Amino acid sequence: MTAPYPHCLTPLTLAGCTVKNRIVFGAHTANMSEGGLPGEQHLHYYLARARGGCGMIVVEPVPAHRTAVLTRGNFLAEDDAVIPGFRRITEACKAHGTVMVQQIYHVGAHGDYDNSLAPNWSPSGRPSFHDAAGSHAMTAAEVEEVIAAHVAAALRAQRCGFDGVEMMAAYNALLEQFWLPLSNRRGDRFGGGFDNRMRFSREIFSRIRERAGHNFILGLAVSEDLRTPGAITADQLLAVAGHHDEKKLIDYITVGTGSYFDFSRIIPHCLDNGISGAALAARMRKKLKFAKVQAEAHITHPGRAEKLLAAGEADLVSIVRGQIADPDLAAKAMRGEGEDIRPCIACNQGCWGRRSRDYHISCLVNPSAGREKLLGGDAGAGSGPARKQRSITVIGGGPAGMEFSRVAAMRGHRVRLLEKEKVLGGAFRLAAAQPGRAAIGDFLDWCGRQLHRHGVRLATGVTADESAVDDSECDAVIVATGASPNADGYQRALPDRDYLPGADEKNVCTVTQALRNPGQVGGRVLILDDTNGWPAAGTALLFAAAGRKATILTSAPAVAEALAASAVAADLRARLARAGVAFRTDSVLLRWHKNTAEIRNTLTQAAATLAADTLILATTPAPDPALADALRAARPGLPVHSLGDCHAPRHALAAILDARRLAVRL
Repeated sequence: MTAPYPHCLTPLTLAGCTVKNRIVFGAHTANMSEGGLPGEQHLHYYLARARGGCGMIVVEPVPAHRTAVLTRGNFLAEDDAVIPGFRRITEACKAHGTVMVQQIYHVGAHGDYDNSLAPNWSPSGRPSFHDAAGSHAMTAAEVEEVIAAHVAAALRAQRCGFDGVEMMAAYNALLEQFWLPLSNRRGDRFGGGFDNRMRFSREIFSRIRERAGHNFILGLAVSEDLRTPGAITADQLLAVAGHHDEKKLIDYITVGTGSYFDFSRIIPHCLDNGISGAALAARMRKKLKFAKVQAEAHITHPGRAEKLLAAGEADLVSIVRGQIADPDLAAKAMRGEGEDIRPCIACNQGCWGRRSRDYHISCLVNPSAGREKLLGGDAGAGSGPARKQRSITVIGGGPAGMEFSRVAAMRGHRVRLLEKEKVLGGAFRLAAAQPGRAAIGDFLDWCGRQLHRHGVRLATGVTADESAVDDSECDAVIVATGASPNADGYQRALPDRDYLPGADEKNVCTVTQALRNPGQVGGRVLILDDTNGWPAAGTALLFAAAGRKATILTSAPAVAEALAASAVAADLRARLARAGVAFRTDSVLLRWHKNTAEIRNTLTQAAATLAADTLILATTPAPDPALADALRAARPGLPVHSLGDCHAPRHALAAILDARRLAVRL
């Protein structure tokens, strides 16, 4: 039988190291350091991916120099104290045949003073794109100091047991700032003509090669920004790569997208499904004679990777979010189990969304990510089979109910799942209908296949009450029936008003009702948005695409403000605007009457009216403990657990995490 991903699974040699397959877990800041040191959380995070079969892991960046510290979770810069912790990681992962590389970075002008407590050092003192700060133009002596710091960091990585290092020039980091005329305006030997602008990186790589030897992998990370005037172009990157390749200074180059000028393209979100570094990687591969080429950005499944490799567009493929979502992705690819790979939905809520708020990264669809020691690599694998197998009835087949059922069944419990709708997924299934969010449906379909695979007894179209539970066949009940859509029109900007006058009129509905029955929605739609996320924005996109004229009214200063952390907000607003959706920000809805909304601007207190045929309420839903309370009253000796939104309405990440934790605990 032919392997379904033959190119992905073919070994490759880099600087004398055999990479067992072409699937790489690329560099990304997991933000898990403990006092600047790699600890247990980091160990188990990377070890799960090594056990999962990936060929190479590029561990997140270490700042090369004291001025390079960017995040609170960075590892200590210029400090041998990191060596013991990293050695534990490299030894554990290499035991599974994984090649280990460490990324080293300095972002130059784009640093963060609150973390580095130092001026941002850059080639020419240009402004930061991290914030409004300026930067310090390095003296020639300081340039030499930073070169030496990069070399020392690489040699330190070698002592940590890493097989190589990857220098980050991507996103307009310091190396790229030296290459690019926009940011390098020096008049000395590190600026001016092309050869001089290459000198900074050339010195770094040549000195490392000389001191670390030719059996130490040297990688380079670059990225293409297609939307920012003056950003480095594909042709410039090809010239840079060719310069280093001709001198055999790099063993591989990884090609991504985006920059600090245009951050949303660094980690492409669900609205950018086609964005990746593959096009430039393909050009690189044709040009370079020595270095191998790795494609990255929005490649989340070995099926997509296989197409790139088979077409000769890359030698390696970095799959980061795909392996955050499923640490066993590579092993499943080896076994030909592509459909069993848990799909990444490109929501960015658990990975970049948490990291951008200074938490350790995790994953909406795989809440064990970042919690491997506590919850196991997947489905409680770390905790093993349940000590006592139970018969468990789960009521509600949304994300929480499905995740609990899946994990509990994998641990040996006998699970019965009851769902009132004919299809699984709950309100999350409705979100999959919104433009750009079809991957949610893929994830829910995966959940359904897993339930079948692990023997969960499933009954759909069943409205359950306390009589649905048979004491003689049930040791515990899980109630995961979801929240009740809130139809009272409550707005957080009007906390003293429990009810919106007119919310009970016939042409008023909730987002859930509108998505379930779009035919009830008129031609002019007003969406009252009190959550500032996907419910309002995604629904507006959906109805605008169907020819309705939509307006979003929110008390926030910007539509989709809650999605800023996941790097989708700006692009989402642009897509809404192109679709003709109107915005009324800094506003509250005072009253709805027939086809008229009475609104007030919260900045000026000016009153206005707005005509619409339908009012859709995108507000925080209400918990629904009724069934759990009834079960506890009817069967006082039976353990009853509330799970997900019926207990406390939040986002899907929280519901799935709570389900995983409960299933591992029981």
